[in-house]
Amino acid sequence: MAYRSSWMTEELDVFRDQFRKYLAKDLAPHAETWREQKMVDRFAWRGLGEMGALLASVPEEYGGLGATFAYDAAVLEDLESTVPELTTGVSVHSAIVAHYILNYGSEEQKKRWLPKMASGEMVGAIAMTEPGTGSDLQAVKTTAKKQGNSYVINGQKTFITNGQAADLVVVVARTGEAGAKGISLIVVETAGADGYKRGRNLDKIGLHASDTSELFFDNVTVPPENLLGKEEGQGFVQLMQQLPQERLALAVGAVASMERAVKLTTEYTKERKAFGKPLMDFQNTAFTLAERKTEAMIARVFVDWCIEQLVAGDLDTVTASMAKYWCSDKQVQTADECLQLFGGYGYMQEYPISRIFIDSRIQKIYGGTNEIMKLLIARSL
Repeated sequence: MAYRSSWMTEELDVFRDQFRKYLAKDLAPHAETWREQKMVDRFAWRGLGEMGALLASVPEEYGGLGATFAYDAAVLEDLESTVPELTTGVSVHSAIVAHYILNYGSEEQKKRWLPKMASGEMVGAIAMTEPGTGSDLQAVKTTAKKQGNSYVINGQKTFITNGQAADLVVVVARTGEAGAKGISLIVVETAGADGYKRGRNLDKIGLHASDTSELFFDNVTVPPENLLGKEEGQGFVQLMQQLPQERLALAVGAVASMERAVKLTTEYTKERKAFGKPLMDFQNTAFTLAERKTEAMIARVFVDWCIEQLVAGDLDTVTASMAKYWCSDKQVQTADECLQLFGGYGYMQEYPISRIFIDSRIQKIYGGTNEIMKLLIARSL
């Protein structure tokens, strides 16, 4: 009996059937071009918007589908399985940036930005990491100082997903004292923003189609109504409240990647022969894939339960950290062992398993390193 995720519905089945066909027919043929140019074309964002695949869990009054995170999870799974070049950018845009605006934005902010994000007209990014600050968000140096009736932002960010494409950037900046209480989230609309500059589209070992940038803020002026929240100093709390969903989104992608790697490798080892028989007939091959399939199923069941918890409003930081750490660890291990079964062909980039391998490595780093995840889990003991 085939396993079916507990959060799946008939309505979601219909959506996914059409969505997968669209991805395979209209977007997958462009994947190689996007990897070469290190960026996804804007028509893909518009197309995803027209399909209802962006901001699915945002209320209809703001341009979304009014669904739960289950729709977001389904979108991320289908992207990872069909056009993985889109997964990271869409995850940041839909599951992270949009929800900062939805949860902390004013009514005016939500109506101004969310419908354009839902349609793909605006691409969102969140600027947390700095050259000297990664997981320690309390130490950010970028400042947003009140001058007259404006905020003036100065600083530098790096490793920003969607940085080249972004029309809207949620900036983690210091508006007050040192430490967590001095952090705020301020939105920069990039079009015509004086002093805002995109740096390099960074050259990564994987995720080649996902633009990742340095961003520079040199006296960038934004109106006070671009502050997220009713007052300054709420940024750190806002970040902590949204991290469970961000980390679960990474775990969702990890599971889909594991399942895809096992499927591709199973097909390959049944066809490829060595010493006169299929690779699958060798016990080492069969046992390796048996282990990988088992762990992928364990990851699937755990993540499905986490999705249920999130939809119910009960997913805590510790459990989300467990999902992010364990699933990404297993994703990397699965990609490595599956690539090994492809032999020399696995090292060739025309084979999807090689791209799964290089793309998986970042999962243990971004969204909070797995070492930080273990630290958070350990504090709960």
